[in-house]
Amino acid sequence: MGQLVNGRWEKAWKLPHGKGGDFKRGDSSFRNWVSADGSTGFKAESGRYHLYVSYACPWASRTLMMRSLKKLQDAISVTVVDWHMTEEGWHFSSRDGATPDPILGARFLREVYLASDPKATSKVSVPVLWDKEKKVIVNNESAEIIRMMNSEFNAIGDATADFYPAALRGEIDQVNDRVYDTVNNGVYKAGFAGSQGAYEKAFDALFESLDWLEDRLGRQRYLVGDRLTEADIRLFATLIRFDAVYVGHFKCNRQRIADYPNLQGYTREIYQIPAVRETVDFLHIKNHYYQSHESINPNRVVPKGPALDFDAPHGRERIAASSAVRSAAQ
Repeated sequence: MGQLVNGRWEKAWKLPHGKGGDFKRGDSSFRNWVSADGSTGFKAESGRYHLYVSYACPWASRTLMMRSLKKLQDAISVTVVDWHMTEEGWHFSSRDGATPDPILGARFLREVYLASDPKATSKVSVPVLWDKEKKVIVNNESAEIIRMMNSEFNAIGDATADFYPAALRGEIDQVNDRVYDTVNNGVYKAGFAGSQGAYEKAFDALFESLDWLEDRLGRQRYLVGDRLTEADIRLFATLIRFDAVYVGHFKCNRQRIADYPNLQGYTREIYQIPAVRETVDFLHIKNHYYQSHESINPNRVVPKGPALDFDAPHGRERIAASSAVRSAAQ
């Protein structure tokens, strides 16, 4: 693992920790915005933008899901990095569904960052939204990229699909805040903890939130309202990796998602949406985590299991039916 510092690649960069060993995720470096009318300097146009992603990364997976759900596949092109992150960072290849870089012909993702800012000081992460016209990175913050895709490309993609509807935004933001801190980033806080205390604090917060989510999804089909929203997309990216990776590799092992009836059915239902299924690649997911994190898994052995069946019936229709009965009775 490394990082760019004033345009130079430093292999010796270490995971950031607080005094108590808490893992501290750094902020994203590029935060410009694509707008429908171009008032931000980046106009939403078909064919103008390119997305760099990893199938392994949950943050990048959010953007792939939103791109598919909004039917922007023809408007925003994609490059998938190799699943193996080495001391040189993410790199491009042609194996296992990864794709070479068609924009700059780069070997490493850091070259894309340097093409945008030769003096960049930044973690070299995915996703990256690249502007082919201005030849710069627009944004590398997944939460903002999915918002742009949802609202600013409606003249190009599916304008009828709105995953951040105005009437639900307050509740979506509240759910997102808790899920991000204790679940999305919570598994990393546990897995990358620098002390026993930091690990246990993250572990307890994670499972407290999973218990809360299990209860919530026992009363309603989706996290907010009766429809799939951005909150579900963000949570799903963690849940789909949980039993395959986080239980063992990150020591998040109090329970599996398979042990939560509502969370398991919910994960299956979302996975079975064709636009979501096409963004999930377990070869990339498992190989990346187990072979790239040498400090956690020095022998880089990838487990053969667990056996997971996300195509089994999800049973979530009963939640919608029972909710309707409760509403009628009130």
